[in-house]
Amino acid sequence: MVRLIPRETQFFDMFEEIVRNVTQAATILRDLLLNYQQAHAQQQVQAAVNRIKELERRGDEMTHQVYVKLNQTFITPFDREDIHELASRLDDILDFVNGASDRLLTYKIDNPPAAAAEVAALIVRQAEELAKAVSMLGKQDGILPHCVEINRLENMADTIARGAIGKVFEEEANPVRLIKLKELLEVLETATDKAEDAANVLETVVLKHA
Repeated sequence: MVRLIPRETQFFDMFEEIVRNVTQAATILRDLLLNYQQAHAQQQVQAAVNRIKELERRGDEMTHQVYVKLNQTFITPFDREDIHELASRLDDILDFVNGASDRLLTYKIDNPPAAAAEVAALIVRQAEELAKAVSMLGKQDGILPHCVEINRLENMADTIARGAIGKVFEEEANPVRLIKLKELLEVLETATDKAEDAANVLETVVLKHA
């Protein structure tokens, strides 16, 4: 079995921790959207947004730790620019998950479209695939199928979001609410784009060391 050389496990462990954090935040958002009850929306949204914000701040700290470690390490397990890029792209996912949750609260969205929960569920699935791929970085083998699946999930999210936005334009008479729902769906879909970007970095790492 081919390994990336030299073997430096700390970066691998750090990436696994980052992806776990992303997955946790995405799961909170998905669960909130799946169980959105208007009567208790404000309380539910506030608690979920607060928790996701905490995870987003933690994600920023972990990303910074990767950068610090990168500056302190003479020999890295794979290209320095790819380590930096992977950390940045994973942080981007969390930023947009946080952005979507924040809009629910800030815009006082009382009844988000069902498609929002569908896209959020795809973000969770992408994060789970990223977790599997990152866990294999030390071995290199088996990463590419997870990257392919992440790209497939992004295509699904794009189709769902586009369809939902079209439906909002057809059915929503209130222009302010239309703008709010459109932006929510776009932010969620962008999170899936960022997951695809992270998968592309992983694919680049594998191809460089094949």
